[in-house]
Amino acid sequence: MKTLGLLGGMSWESTTTYYQEINRRVRHVQGGLHSARCIVFSFDFAEIEQLQHAGKWEEAGALLDAASSKLKLAGADAIVLCTNTMHFVSHGIEKSSQLPLIHIVDPTADAILKAGFKSVGLLGTRFTMEKDFYKTRLTDKYGLRVIVPEDEGRDIVHSIIYTELCNGIITETSRQSYHKIIEDLAKAGAECLILGCTEIGLLVKEEGCPLPMFDTTKIHAIAAADWAMENE
Repeated sequence: MKTLGLLGGMSWESTTTYYQEINRRVRHVQGGLHSARCIVFSFDFAEIEQLQHAGKWEEAGALLDAASSKLKLAGADAIVLCTNTMHFVSHGIEKSSQLPLIHIVDPTADAILKAGFKSVGLLGTRFTMEKDFYKTRLTDKYGLRVIVPEDEGRDIVHSIIYTELCNGIITETSRQSYHKIIEDLAKAGAECLILGCTEIGLLVKEEGCPLPMFDTTKIHAIAAADWAMENE
């Protein structure tokens, strides 16, 4: 089994889900007491968040590059970036680490196409919903139509992520706010929903969700585990 290098801590609330889902997948496939070979580099998310909101993306990307190189030295065979938003500055990871990056969008888009959907609603941080790096990969590489909430909805989604979900705070009020925004996406033509932030799955569950949903955290974790088990 190959060794996965996880760039985590952004936030650690979702990194724990990655670790659980990767190991559950290995146990499901290989049985017994098998578990994944993982090395985790966990950031202090406060430092990352400050760079994000200050628009210092180049500095944030340099931190990813340096950490991925450390994972390479520690014995990782591939990099798993355990966050959607930071894929905005993931372009230097493969060069810095000399390792493949298992991109979060690719297995998510594959799952959506396999399910027969062509139009997707996207929830995430403002950065993920508004910058082109995520939407462009979905449209140009996979031919998907991407719909995001109106400005007020984007504000609500973004605020709940950073003030509540990243702090482990889950409230029914916020869940209902998300459900209302998802209903609006459905009215705008979305056939399904991408949980495009690794924390959203802590709040929005399949039961009661107005649209069929694709949780990027779980999909990405399973894809990483499958990659590690290839040719086993």
